[in-house]
Amino acid sequence: MSAVSTLMAPWRGLSPAVWILVLARAVNKIGAFTLPFLGVVLTVEFGASLGQTGVILAVFGAATIPSRLLGGQLADRLGRRRTIVLGLTGCAVAQLWIAFSHALWSAVLATILLGFAFEIYEPPSQAMIADVTDPEDRPAAYGLYSAALAAAGVLAGLLAAAISHWDLRWLFAADAITCLACSVLVALTLPNEAREPKEPAPTVPVWRDRRLMLLLAGGTVFATIYMQLVIGVPLTLLEQGLPKSGTGIILAVSAVTLIAAQRLLRVQHLDDFRAIATGYVLVAVGLVVVALAHSLAIFLVAAVLWSLGELFLLTRYLTQASGLAPEQARGRYLAVFGLSWGIATTIAPLTVTQLLASAGPAGLWLTTAAVAAVLAVLQPWFRKRLAPA
Repeated sequence: MSAVSTLMAPWRGLSPAVWILVLARAVNKIGAFTLPFLGVVLTVEFGASLGQTGVILAVFGAATIPSRLLGGQLADRLGRRRTIVLGLTGCAVAQLWIAFSHALWSAVLATILLGFAFEIYEPPSQAMIADVTDPEDRPAAYGLYSAALAAAGVLAGLLAAAISHWDLRWLFAADAITCLACSVLVALTLPNEAREPKEPAPTVPVWRDRRLMLLLAGGTVFATIYMQLVIGVPLTLLEQGLPKSGTGIILAVSAVTLIAAQRLLRVQHLDDFRAIATGYVLVAVGLVVVALAHSLAIFLVAAVLWSLGELFLLTRYLTQASGLAPEQARGRYLAVFGLSWGIATTIAPLTVTQLLASAGPAGLWLTTAAVAAVLAVLQPWFRKRLAPA
């Protein structure tokens, strides 16, 4: 068996719709190298103060929360494919608006529009993956989706570093072009098996589903741990006097791990709860290693461990959320579950900075490891509570 065949083995048999969605999302992610420069553009190109920039970016972040909910509503009522195209087109319009703005007020309005369009894509794409895959294949399908995003994110970072000397506003125009290209790809190539509702979906009391709320709570804890790693590892490297370039190397190792370890998602005796428990144990061990690390090599060992854990957690939480949902409400269920990331993005900067200031890097990561270990132990309890009524 060739190396390519071995690499592709975990994803054999997946629907063409999954591959198209993954390709479109990866290309879009590669094009999203502009987002780290949004604050720089507001201050340098449009003269916003640091305080104004902080408020504008906070408003952008807040706008992504209703954006995801809107994506879920439209996915169930308008259809998956149309909602994806609408979200990508909205992002492109907002990015072109930023690129061609000549005043701060105009750039602010464009940034807010970008926030409202930014998450529309996610619920319909995740719902469509569930639509066209059998339950036993969903971990592999969501694993492919996550691995592609990880790899594209690293490439996006390299592109950002390579072309950041350009006029930054033109980078937003380039990003808009990738969004439009992806929307055309989705519109023209998704097969008929990626069906779209023909009639308005019946009302389903999504917010009254206690199992979904419990899953949202667990998913929010995981998402917060994930975001703490994103925010806290670069700060920890700085505290340890290690080179800034180490962050890029760690991200690359993490992405390679997510791709290379996809076969683990096909392990037959691991159901969702055992896989999530395994994931939290791996994350906890990786965080303990981070707490003790004083060299880049040890950080890379930790990155492999926590990335293996994230592989299980990212895929199995999405599998659980899609499995809870009635088919006619799958987009809305995944949208509500996806709020865990908006909440985590708000919480993580506070927990990281407060724990770093009060307990140092070791205190931050040992505390976070303890939280992950508790979630691993609690999985039998979650099993009972999430069982079908």
